[in-house]
Amino acid sequence: MSRICELTGKGRLTGNNVSHAKNRTKRVFLPNLQNVTLLSEKLERGFKFRVSTHGLRSVEHNGGLDNWLLKTKDEKLSKNAQKVKRDLKKAAKAEPKTAEAA
Repeated sequence: MSRICELTGKGRLTGNNVSHAKNRTKRVFLPNLQNVTLLSEKLERGFKFRVSTHGLRSVEHNGGLDNWLLKTKDEKLSKNAQKVKRDLKKAAKAEPKTAEAA
């Protein structure tokens, strides 16, 4: 399983371990991925994702899973997240527009 966040596309980075004597050896920085279930308000159900902790905070800051998916480009999202995004768009088209009486 690849080490990539399903919502932000954040992946591994490479760099160097630097010793006190300035010897450099290659190393890998991995994102802190967590298995979480995020709730969709429009679809009224939960979806399981593998998300970085940074991505989880970003989703909550932007008003939840529905808003995050609709604002994010498809290139950054995983196949699973793209499917949920398509379902959200279908649900938005299906719900009738109600005019408020003033």
